[in-house]
Amino acid sequence: MLLTGRNLSKWFGPRLLFQGITLGFAPGERVGLIGANGSGKSTLLRIFAGLEQPDEGELNLRRGLRVGYVPQEERFDEGLSCIDAVAGVIDPHLDDHERHLRAGRILERAGFVDEHQQAERLSGGWKKRLSIVKQIAREPELLLLDEPTNHLDLEGIYWLEDLIDAADFATLIVSHDRRFLEEVSRRIIEIGTVYPEGFLSHVGTYSDFVEKRSEFLIAQKSREQALASTVKREIEWLRRGAKARTTKAKGRIEKAGEMIADLADLRTRNAEQQAAEIDFNATRRQTRKLIQLKSVEKSMGGRKLFDGLSLVLSPKDTLGLLGPNGSGKSTLIGLLTGRLEADRGEIVCADSLKVVVFDQHREQLDPKQTLRRALSPGGDNLVVNGQAMHVSGWARKFLFRNEQLDMPLSELSGGEQARVLLARLMQVPADVLILDEPTNDLDIPTLDVLEESLENFAGAVVLVTHDRYLLDRLSTSILSLDGRGGHRAFASLEQWERAKYEADRKEAERLRMARQEASADRASVPSVQQGSTAAKKKLTWNEQRELEKMEETIHAAESRLAELQAATADPLLSSDYVKANAAYEAAAKQQAEVDRLYARWEDLTNRS
Repeated sequence: MLLTGRNLSKWFGPRLLFQGITLGFAPGERVGLIGANGSGKSTLLRIFAGLEQPDEGELNLRRGLRVGYVPQEERFDEGLSCIDAVAGVIDPHLDDHERHLRAGRILERAGFVDEHQQAERLSGGWKKRLSIVKQIAREPELLLLDEPTNHLDLEGIYWLEDLIDAADFATLIVSHDRRFLEEVSRRIIEIGTVYPEGFLSHVGTYSDFVEKRSEFLIAQKSREQALASTVKREIEWLRRGAKARTTKAKGRIEKAGEMIADLADLRTRNAEQQAAEIDFNATRRQTRKLIQLKSVEKSMGGRKLFDGLSLVLSPKDTLGLLGPNGSGKSTLIGLLTGRLEADRGEIVCADSLKVVVFDQHREQLDPKQTLRRALSPGGDNLVVNGQAMHVSGWARKFLFRNEQLDMPLSELSGGEQARVLLARLMQVPADVLILDEPTNDLDIPTLDVLEESLENFAGAVVLVTHDRYLLDRLSTSILSLDGRGGHRAFASLEQWERAKYEADRKEAERLRMARQEASADRASVPSVQQGSTAAKKKLTWNEQRELEKMEETIHAAESRLAELQAATADPLLSSDYVKANAAYEAAAKQQAEVDRLYARWEDLTNRS
């Protein structure tokens, strides 16, 4: 085992997060860790990373184990460049020049265009990429990732899936992204008090785990019902005046006590299966066209985001909005809400249209405000959907405890803050719901309830999310922005993925042809005589060692390329566009690596 935690327990103040958990991870494992908000997933990950100590239990690591850890949010020092951030974690035995060369190659493969850009000024998605790349540069044997898809756009998620798929290190990933878990995990662990050992582990995909969990919970509920019947009979026997006058009677009385305790434990565990109660309030207006865009054009910062954009939002429509970071999704939301005006074209809204927005940055929340006032600004009593209730009852619907009511929002977790925002949105009747990354920080049970509520919402929904499971289930249409002024409509997420696969395949083929032409051009250039060249920089000791191993390195890279190219020819890929796209991208990246190695070999040889 790489790492084993034995009988781990942790409290958060007076509240128990988890207790008696024993888990181990083997080399090369792909493990997904799930659980309700507040169950201690992130804390457990920090314990495995050695950044936090358990209150009870012990952690055993294989000698010399290299562990990488990617937190949910990482801050970089002001002025620190991307290349310096990565070079700073690379093997300190290497000289500074070699560390920066390696860092540059890693950043290039990860899609960074400007390696000298200040890390803290990156967008959320690129900052997340840098955080992941920084840990990859440490060459870990076990990589721990806490909600790695948060802030990543779909392109970023595909990149991360490819990276994990090709990696030789083990991964333990905390995530609520069900499609991502399905793609990258081959073992799922859910922690929660509903399980007698504090967790349930199953080897297989996420969908396999869901089936296994359902079977387990049904069996546990059946056991509660059977045990309740047995306990009822034993209580009746005890009420008849049973006395422990014989060994047999004494044993039965003790057994009855144990069964009563077991039943109480089962009832407590089965009662833990909760999710927030989400039900959006629609105005139910009958207008066919709630919002209509006619040939709309918009530029920001001198860059055209879209041109000639036309669409109609009607009741029961769910528009999935896709595009890389910076492609104009937030700008389009600004146009739909009336916060921004179009440069050209027309935006027509129904009279007295009510638009409600879920903001991914949660700017509507005042971190100094208490939970009580955030949920009910006018007092402790409120009216929702025509029903009067006390704020404590409203809070319970969103899984908040009474002792949390007077806590400031700044002390709540990200998932809890997201539930506060959902609770506030539910109090406002809406014609159009605009949800900007609503799945960030929400646990899977809450996501299931959110999906059901959105399916039943009578108005229109605009959904900006990287959660492919949510998009696939809810979207009636997809609008894709490319960030260069272009846009394209699709009937479904599957159609969008198919188009993306075809575009990526053509781009990979174009790059392959360009590399072949460049190689042919280099081969046609006559060699320059040794005496006519300028003075050459001699090889360093590390470069000499690199040259000695270069043939072996190239051979291994070409072998890997052959495997990947063979994989692209698999006829089964024709029915799975996502996997096909990943296969072509992986082969293209490996071809680029082979070309880079040959160029490097030529450079080292000329200078040796």
